[in-house]
Amino acid sequence: MAAGGSYSIVEYFGGDGGHRCGYCKHENGNFSHGMWSHTMTVQDYQDLIDRGWRRSGKYVYKPTMNKTCCPQYTIRCHALNFHPSKTHKKTLKKVNRFLSRGEMPVERHDEGHEDSLGEIMDSAHEEGVQPPRQDPLKIDRSEVQDISTSPDTDTTNSAAPAMPREDAAPAPEEKTPNVTPKPGKGADPSRPLGRKAKDIRKERRLQKEQQKQQEAESSSVNPVPSKSSSNQPKSLEEFITESLPNDPLHRLEFKRFLCDSPLEAEMAPDGPEVGYGSFHQQYWLDGRIVAVGVLDILPSCVSSVYLYYHPDFSSLSLGTYSALREIAFTRQLQQQSPKLAYYYLGFYVHSCPKMRYKGQYQPSDLLCPETYTWVSIERCIPRLEISAYSRLSENAHEGDACVLKELGRVLVLHRRTVMPYAAYARKRKGSNDEKEVEQYASLLGQTCAERILLYRA
Repeated sequence: MAAGGSYSIVEYFGGDGGHRCGYCKHENGNFSHGMWSHTMTVQDYQDLIDRGWRRSGKYVYKPTMNKTCCPQYTIRCHALNFHPSKTHKKTLKKVNRFLSRGEMPVERHDEGHEDSLGEIMDSAHEEGVQPPRQDPLKIDRSEVQDISTSPDTDTTNSAAPAMPREDAAPAPEEKTPNVTPKPGKGADPSRPLGRKAKDIRKERRLQKEQQKQQEAESSSVNPVPSKSSSNQPKSLEEFITESLPNDPLHRLEFKRFLCDSPLEAEMAPDGPEVGYGSFHQQYWLDGRIVAVGVLDILPSCVSSVYLYYHPDFSSLSLGTYSALREIAFTRQLQQQSPKLAYYYLGFYVHSCPKMRYKGQYQPSDLLCPETYTWVSIERCIPRLEISAYSRLSENAHEGDACVLKELGRVLVLHRRTVMPYAAYARKRKGSNDEKEVEQYASLLGQTCAERILLYRA
């Protein structure tokens, strides 16, 4: 239950049948589990995407990773440590040239694949999914049954600590046999090696310079070098806000509005000023809307849901440009809410070469499908090169911290009354649904299953 007293309410659809894959076009190779979200709190959705779920409208789905033809790994970028690549800088400069001088680049068919594809699976997952007929949203809170709760524990899956890069061990030095020179041949080992006068003078000069520098540092504080005098690379914000002429040929503006989604808009004392929820970020060019990005602002991240744009501007690589703007926006929100530090790009599909571009937004992590911990993408790539599906965590003893342990504590909504599954099972009439509920709760994990309401007719 959210702080405001609201519940997330879902209907579980299962996921035993395969359907067409939007990546490899296999007719029935894509497997996933899905549920319809009538309403959802931002914290519940944050916890769900940290377990591999993702929403498309009100439909929330989780790929069956060890069964689907193209495994989809949740990917997040460390927004605060992000540095644009050469390709990203090229895109930012291209947009700035268009705004300042009106130069529209010629589109090449081998560029911008991420802009034309987008998140191609999102729309496919809604095919054939019909919203439930009944509306279970009205809850009689006076009939809510209490369940015994264990002492509060921190069940948030913390990110796996970054493992140090395992550099190759240096090659052992080649040992040469210690041969004593014969009399009359070579240097006398009992006397010190001779040194050139030039080398001795150079060493003394360096020692004097070091001594002067140490004395200067002890007597005064060194001034901090300015950005202009340092060799620090430009930040993302500097590339985006690169100075344009006073009268640029085009003007690009941004407008942000709350949009309809299952996520409940929420304001929190320690949250960002815009609040949490789903937003449309609109891109206006000279008073004309040219692109719209759908964003979910959650307690720990900004999650990119989708982007659509006018085809006349496809050569500007608006998919890449919008992602860079959204990373900069995440950094802006983090200044208001310190824990909001990640930018989620949806799914990374290594088996589909055209979808590997998401790995270019670094540093980034992939979510292990078995432990639900985060692993640096550099450490994941070698495993994914061997097998499309892989356990990414390198700790063989690590497991799911929120694994289902008590099915009876799963919350359900039955006849507009909230109750634990154990109480519902005693009242239930008809076929036994224990296996279905157990599958649902295992996918959500114990923590989410005790907060989110599973609708039962």
